[in-house]
Amino acid sequence: MPTQTNLAARLTAAERRYHAFSGQLARIGLIAPGSVVSRYTRCGKAGCRCQADPPRLHGPYWQWTAILEGKTVTRRLTEAQAQRYREWIANDRQLRRLIPQLRRAAHDAIELTLQADQPAPAEPPSPPLRG
Repeated sequence: MPTQTNLAARLTAAERRYHAFSGQLARIGLIAPGSVVSRYTRCGKAGCRCQADPPRLHGPYWQWTAILEGKTVTRRLTEAQAQRYREWIANDRQLRRLIPQLRRAAHDAIELTLQADQPAPAEPPSPPLRG
């Protein structure tokens, strides 16, 4: 059984880890799920460069796609919007990596708090003295 001093030091360390992770969480900017891709397409005009051999496709056209509320959503973007979405998606990935670490630190702190709340085990009685 860990000593109360050791337990208190471990609890303090777990709480520090938790607060460090929650501080990182607070600094994450806007978040967005999904992905950004560039697309090149062909048009239907005869004689267009995209119909040549080899074809020179039109584009790039930037596109964001995500699943929101169970439905696939796609949006065309400008290049500047695509860059912003990439940042928001990176923030979302950082958030997803951070949450399990935050949960683990909270779990450790909770377990150590519960251990610290337990009364110290009573020492076994000393054998009677014979005399």
